[in-house]
Amino acid sequence: MKKFYDAVIDVLKDDERFFSESGDLLRNAVVEASNKMDAKLIKGLYKNAVTREKFFTDADGIAVFDKTGFGWVINNREFLPDSYTRYKNKIGLVNNKGEYISNSNDVELVFPYKDCILEGGQTKEEQKRNEIFYNETLAPDEVDRLLYPKVFTNVKRYTADGFEDALKFRDNDNLIIRGNNLLALSSLLKVFEGKVKCIYIDPPYYFNVKKDEDTFAYNSNFKLSSWLVFMKNRLEIARRLLSNDGALFVQVSDDGVGELHCLLKDIFGVENFINKITVKTKSPSGFASVNPGVFETAEYILGFAKSKRAWKYNPQYVESGYDMNYKSVVVNKNAPASEWIIRNIVDVLAEEHGYNDAKAMRNELGKPVVDEMVAQFAFEHADCVFQSVAIGNNAGQAVVEARDQSKRQPERILTVEREGQYTVYVHKGREIAFYSKKLHEVDGELVPSMQASNIWTDTPYEGIAREGGVTLKGGKKPEKLIRRILEMSSNPGDIVLDYHLGSGTTCAVAHKIGRRYIGVEQLEYGDDDSTVRLESVIKGDSTGISKAVNWQGGGSFVYCELTKLNRNYVDAIEKAATDEELSMLYSDILETGFISYKVNPKDIDTKSEDFIELSIEDKKKLLMELLDKNQLYVNYCDIDDETYGISEEDKAFTKSFYEGV
Repeated sequence: MKKFYDAVIDVLKDDERFFSESGDLLRNAVVEASNKMDAKLIKGLYKNAVTREKFFTDADGIAVFDKTGFGWVINNREFLPDSYTRYKNKIGLVNNKGEYISNSNDVELVFPYKDCILEGGQTKEEQKRNEIFYNETLAPDEVDRLLYPKVFTNVKRYTADGFEDALKFRDNDNLIIRGNNLLALSSLLKVFEGKVKCIYIDPPYYFNVKKDEDTFAYNSNFKLSSWLVFMKNRLEIARRLLSNDGALFVQVSDDGVGELHCLLKDIFGVENFINKITVKTKSPSGFASVNPGVFETAEYILGFAKSKRAWKYNPQYVESGYDMNYKSVVVNKNAPASEWIIRNIVDVLAEEHGYNDAKAMRNELGKPVVDEMVAQFAFEHADCVFQSVAIGNNAGQAVVEARDQSKRQPERILTVEREGQYTVYVHKGREIAFYSKKLHEVDGELVPSMQASNIWTDTPYEGIAREGGVTLKGGKKPEKLIRRILEMSSNPGDIVLDYHLGSGTTCAVAHKIGRRYIGVEQLEYGDDDSTVRLESVIKGDSTGISKAVNWQGGGSFVYCELTKLNRNYVDAIEKAATDEELSMLYSDILETGFISYKVNPKDIDTKSEDFIELSIEDKKKLLMELLDKNQLYVNYCDIDDETYGISEEDKAFTKSFYEGV
């Protein structure tokens, strides 16, 4: 084995690109050269008899280089005996070629969308057609201008009075972008890298098997590895957009949650994991509830900080009802603590209502009535009602000393003043914990509450059908859910991003609670579109969290689109219904479209028998492959090229966005 590794090293030593001045092997340079099928590297490996036997296969006299096998060798711990690589775990997610997804430079450009569209004339969910999706994986050597910043068009600023055309981007503008989310994210980097405080996404789910209880017509005809690469491409850019104290939250179903969790750990680091939140999304009912097996009632939200040390959690509270452990009251709270008189709440109520004792009151009124009276009393006298709680040894020296002294003098109430913190009162060796600390504002009301855990059952999906004035059955989340995520991880004025915007819930909530926002969506949903929803928000939408946050309307947002180039042909191919339409598109593509270098148009004859016999779906896929995916949209660097016919208005907005001019 050592001889083999020595042979590989000997080959690499002949190329100065692969070693530093100090003599250290530059692994990344080797991997990059291999991925690009570097001629000098391949010639060197073929020339050496040992490496030729290992990495080359003879195919009818043609030597075929095993790039994947070479990559495995490069990543082998014995091959790279430096202190880091030697002990690094070689465990991770792999694609169908056995390559680590974390090391993949492939780009999943388009993807099966989570939300399908009703065609014209369709009125019912069950009438949806099976959407035809054209997912495409681009290898690194196919990507050149793909991720350049793009030109914007069809710009409008929406206000309560309507919308304005021909404008410039302002620093405080909310932004909605229509177009491919990978390319939109790449365009945002120039302006917003390191500035986004919170990202929430509800991406297309991966389904191992289609489930009967799924409420929406998800399209899941894709491989797990493709889904993971799709997520990886976008998550890597999302991380760059986050501020150092920012965080990302991804909602996902049972299928794929484990693999996605691994991917997120790889991108963000294990040390930056915040929590995995379980959200109740439905209750067993209808035919689905009687099917064999355990009924799936939850989804999951995976949270990761860019830097957990810098990230700050804003505590969130859920209504809990009255805690019966709070049964004591200080009847003279205004007196010095050493003079406090402590009584049972029920005894105080019995006396106030003219009963001889608590037992007599319970016998006459009944326990439920008395319990309600106690709960109301505790709420109204929260600063005086308390329970006794244990004091641990980690409570601080002064508090621990007071605890020990109180045990020796149980009749006394001791006071511990703490700078910058609440005052601690100690009685009989235990802390007097006042009920007021259990009262917090939830949905606009002061109520008994407790801190939210990582199991959320109080953000109901029932009754959200018309939230925001959009339906989008199965394709949107409750405003209450999104509000909790945004409030626990951001503050008023912070920037929030959702690049799988759908019906616009994230941006609608952000607008109502005073966050700036950026939303990205590729599909148009008609009356269920995000712009329709946000227009309603500006005009004072009363649904969702509006009452809880006293939303009255106001504000504005800017809508824009990535300027289409070859994307126009993609749209036309998707909509084509006949062979004649496809033939006309083919002619137009040859004449005016940007053709992929991988395809020789002369090899495609739309009049040949082979082509004619193809299904219309296969014909569409074939025409899709003709298009250069690097030219789906117009790049910012080409904004002044007259070939693209960019209007002066679009130039002005785009330049104001990227350059502030």
